[in-house]
Amino acid sequence: MKVKVMLGELIKVRGISLNELSHKTGVRRAALSELANEKRENINFKHIEEIADALDITDIREIITLIDEEQSTRYK
Repeated sequence: MKVKVMLGELIKVRGISLNELSHKTGVRRAALSELANEKRENINFKHIEEIADALDITDIREIITLIDEEQSTRYK
C-alpha cells in the first residue's frame, strides 16, 4: 500500500494556486509543489493539517488516500 496525497486534484477543484496556498498555510511553495506532483517521499502531517485548515477540509480522505502498489505504477 502507498499513501497518495491528492493535493494536485484539490487545488484544481478549489481554484487555488500553490502560491496562494503557501501564503495561507505557511508551507513552502516547493514543498506544496512536491506534494501536488507526488514527488515527495515523506509526508509531514503538520503540513496536511495546515492544508486542511486552509481549504476548510474536515475529512482527511479528501486529501490523502491509500492505493495499492499496482495502482500506483499505473498513475505514473
